[in-house]
Amino acid sequence: MADRSALTETPTLSQAHSGIPSRLLHKAERAKALVFKGKTPQPQQQQSLPAIPQGVSRATFDKAITDLTNQLGPENVELNDKPPKDDGWYMEHPNTHDMMNVTGSDALVASAVVYPSSTAEVQKIVLWANQYRIPIFPISMGRNLGYGGAAPRVRGSVVIDLGKRMNKILDIDPDDHTCLVEPGVSFYALYEAIQAKGYDHLWVDTPDLGGGSVIGNTLDRGVGYTPYGDHWATHSGLEVVLPTGEVLRTGMGALPHSNTSQIFPYGFGPIADGLFSQSNLGIVTQMGMTLMPNPTGHESFLYAFALETDLAQVIDIIRPLRISNILENVAQLRSAVQTIAVQGRPRKDFYDQPGPIPQSIIDAEVSKLPCGKCAWLYYGMAYGPPHIRAYKLAIIDAEFKKVAGARRIDPATIPKDNYFWSRDNIAAGVPDFEELLWCNWVPNGSHIAFSPVSPIRGKDAERLMALAKRRHAESGIDLFPAFCVGLREMHLIVEIVFDKTKPEAREAAMACMRAMVDDAAALGYGEYRTHLALMDQVAGTYSWNDNALMKFNERIKDALDPNGILAPGKSGIWPKRYRGRGWEMGTGAEGVEGNGVEPETGSVKL
Repeated sequence: MADRSALTETPTLSQAHSGIPSRLLHKAERAKALVFKGKTPQPQQQQSLPAIPQGVSRATFDKAITDLTNQLGPENVELNDKPPKDDGWYMEHPNTHDMMNVTGSDALVASAVVYPSSTAEVQKIVLWANQYRIPIFPISMGRNLGYGGAAPRVRGSVVIDLGKRMNKILDIDPDDHTCLVEPGVSFYALYEAIQAKGYDHLWVDTPDLGGGSVIGNTLDRGVGYTPYGDHWATHSGLEVVLPTGEVLRTGMGALPHSNTSQIFPYGFGPIADGLFSQSNLGIVTQMGMTLMPNPTGHESFLYAFALETDLAQVIDIIRPLRISNILENVAQLRSAVQTIAVQGRPRKDFYDQPGPIPQSIIDAEVSKLPCGKCAWLYYGMAYGPPHIRAYKLAIIDAEFKKVAGARRIDPATIPKDNYFWSRDNIAAGVPDFEELLWCNWVPNGSHIAFSPVSPIRGKDAERLMALAKRRHAESGIDLFPAFCVGLREMHLIVEIVFDKTKPEAREAAMACMRAMVDDAAALGYGEYRTHLALMDQVAGTYSWNDNALMKFNERIKDALDPNGILAPGKSGIWPKRYRGRGWEMGTGAEGVEGNGVEPETGSVKL
């Protein structure tokens, strides 16, 4: 067990761009104590460091690092040549690899980390990478946990940490309800800045945890939980450094002296923005974002549904209410077992035997909580003045109570330390800090997410749940499902929690994930987002018309990145110099590197 007396003070926003707001420090300190309570000593990396990327000699690498250090300054180039003593936790994590690695700590690791301070310095790094043909991998803040964190897809890549020195809020417009941010601006930082300016009429849509980058989350098409929950849909205007070093601005930002780049995303001609979402075609250094107007009132509600078999009926009730915006926000229908786990207590407190936790234990434990015995919980929020909320809530109540045994839980009966109030904050645009407490379910708790998209239909929910239950049972893993419902689609988010220090636990998690991805694709359900180690597999499921989409992506990649230096393999898109050399990961090839890259004679001079 880790030494809790060695816990350092959690950095606040006043101390670091990646810090926690002072108002949430008590929650962060509790979460950190729980994380370290469940830690056991980490196995040390076995391979020598720094990890040199294939196709680059040690002499060339050393010369390149010296060159870059001379350009950026020694304090802004860090060689990753020492194994980490500890992977830390959400607020203090590595930027050299995945804190929650599922492939082992040696597989996806950086050779060095660099810290640019401006778009011009990002250009310098890109030109440097082309000169030496060294792969680079940009991150905003490295908190894409469950999907790869800060790890590069190609071992030995140089990670570009954009967040440390590019963390300015460049503009908050209280009239247009927009902002302009750099990659190191977290949801915490943006919210606190808006509050400090007294702009109570502006809301920030936030994901479950507020420590991630606004830009990073949006580019990965993450979601939040107000009516502005689709973050990609609410961005407007990007500044991008291309893999050859040129800089462009998209949409109205391409117009010199534009005064509309943050309010109208389209501009003139083809829309280029989508090329830089979940891609390796450019490095985004600035982004505009629209902010939600304060709806002048809001009210959270919670419904409990008694039986697991209620799922299909509940989903079919949700669909018309969501499409008509009676249910207004990206709300969640969560399983009872997650309600137990989000308390932050370890699984062994409830059940210490192998295999999935028995339903009888789940029923007994959830009965002790304010929601009472149930199978599903729906967390939602109504917005607007009291009479508007009352009208919508009456409709919702009548519809949900068509499900036998459905109960609305009175918020007055829910203690203030209950998870309900965290969801209340998030749905009101107030970033919080509770969601990852369920990682404490096992020692050294880590997670990886299965994230298929489906129609909002009961039969689809049942099919996805059936395949998830079957694969979890085969792997002996507890099932943590939640449905996040958009306007016309829903995401099933299944979090697989595992002990990253145990190879057998990592292998079980990956086997379960790979099986579910293939099962879902066979039924017509595709992942909207995935872990680095699964990107090749997921990209391969989008194979209509002889892989026409991937062929299109590869042609664009080769045109924009002729030397193949920018995030090779991201989203399953490999540049020409890596293609056909065994870099793809899949069943039986977890964490295995490819067989070299195209010889340097193929280099394109810029």
